Amino acid sequence: MARAAAIRWCAVVSALLLFSLLISPSTAIYCDEDDCYDLLGVSQNANGSEIKKAYYKLSLKYHPDKNPDPESKKLFVKVANAYEILKDEATRAQYDYAIAHPEEVFYNTARYYHAYYGHKTDTRAVLIGLLLVLSAFQYLNQWTTYNQAIAMVKKTPAYKNRLRAMELERSGGTTNKKKSNKQINKKLEVDEDLSKELDLQIKGADKPSIWELVGVRLILLPYTIGKLLLWSGCWFWRYKVKKAPYSWEDASYLTQRSLGVPLDAWRSIDDSRKEDLIQRRLWEKANLESYLSEMRKESKRRR
Repeated sequence: MARAAAIRWCAVVSALLLFSLLISPSTAIYCDEDDCYDLLGVSQNANGSEIKKAYYKLSLKYHPDKNPDPESKKLFVKVANAYEILKDEATRAQYDYAIAHPEEVFYNTARYYHAYYGHKTDTRAVLIGLLLVLSAFQYLNQWTTYNQAIAMVKKTPAYKNRLRAMELERSGGTTNKKKSNKQINKKLEVDEDLSKELDLQIKGADKPSIWELVGVRLILLPYTIGKLLLWSGCWFWRYKVKKAPYSWEDASYLTQRSLGVPLDAWRSIDDSRKEDLIQRRLWEKANLESYLSEMRKESKRRR
């Protein structure tokens, strides 16, 4: 019972604190609870020269070097702050708006902090920091995805069979069924070493690389664009102007692009199959249509 009453009491206090923050005047963020114009002793319609004159007069009066009163230092800081707000036309306009619209607490607060801290932040530093954070999250996410994929692959029978075959190859085809704890631990270490040697090609979960990070790619963007322009120029000169025959690598690229096959899938095709596809010159529209027609007929025949 007492615990429930304490919880209700804490909830009430929290609500009151939040309410007090919401109803506090938005002008308080400029000169605390004071009025900036009253601190300088000028009206809201005062011009810049009048504000400047009032500030110099009060600064001489309350300067700690000329006024030993302990309260003078506090007044001097308040006067200086009020002058900093009112001497600038933009911040003065924001302050006048806050006076006229005290109910817009969040809007006035946002304008205040943007005016005082927004221009002090270097945009380049913000962009660099954002890129670093995004790249870090991207790298961690890639490693998490890759490790999860590796763990799933290691549970498949195909992986276990490959690991078993490699172990038999290392041991010369002999196994010992009765094993002590020491031998079991040693076997686990050997299995771990062998698993590192297996080339695990997992579709959609390539091993993370710093060259794939968004920050690195953005830094290398000028180099990438220059390389692309150079490659396009060489391609145009060699095959459009000089009418030279396609090299095997370029013919392979054209065939892969014509078929719409992902690069990883294209690399997994055996060389004889690639050679056959390249010989068909599938980058030419008529040849591609003929090949696709053959594939459709073959698919129907198998059904």
